[in-house]
Amino acid sequence: MSFVRSVKRKATALIAPTIFLALTGYFGWNATRGDHGLKKFGELEARLSRSQIELASAEAERDRWEARVGGLRDKHVDPDTLDERARAMLNLADPNDLVVMYGPGKDLFK
Repeated sequence: MSFVRSVKRKATALIAPTIFLALTGYFGWNATRGDHGLKKFGELEARLSRSQIELASAEAERDRWEARVGGLRDKHVDPDTLDERARAMLNLADPNDLVVMYGPGKDLFK
């Protein structure tokens, strides 16, 4: 009977540390590899830096387009820009224009 009692006493004494170690392991694993852990944080930082690079590229393209379209505003129409766009859209050239031929696949406006 004393053997059973000592085993029971030792088992009872081990329950609290076992639960504590299990909880510590669970929260430790989630802190490093969980949905809100360190690994996910690194992935989100990398995604943020890629998004910031894409944003800078999009803003630069928008600025280029604003500069090109700036001459076609309602209040002020730049005759040279209007003439350039009309000739490009109609695929026409003035007899006094100097035409420089590019190779195939070359885009003038990039």
